Amino acid sequence: MTSYTYFDSIIESVPEILDDSIISRTLHADDHIKVVVFGFATGQELSEHTSSQPAIIEFVQGEATVTLGDDVHHARPGTWIHMPPKMPHKITATSPVIMLLTLLRSGAVDPSD
Repeated sequence: MTSYTYFDSIIESVPEILDDSIISRTLHADDHIKVVVFGFATGQELSEHTSSQPAIIEFVQGEATVTLGDDVHHARPGTWIHMPPKMPHKITATSPVIMLLTLLRSGAVDPSD
């Protein structure tokens, strides 16, 4: 039998997001990827930082300002971002936000595929 992870609703899996808070919950982690759902209250910010791994951000609900290097973007539901390792980025919620972060671990993608 194949093992899998299933969520009927990512939005419903997020605990209540209190004012002035950011919450996170790991949905799945294995040797290849780690998937974390984040919930941001309006005005909350992840200050500029980098990741040692390639990452994908998907906005599920809400709107945010996303800074990728020197570029500033308006994210909304459906926005999808791929970032290489070490890319400086910052996220500021302009409304309550739910987003998925997928970290691609070393060896997750075979370049010969």
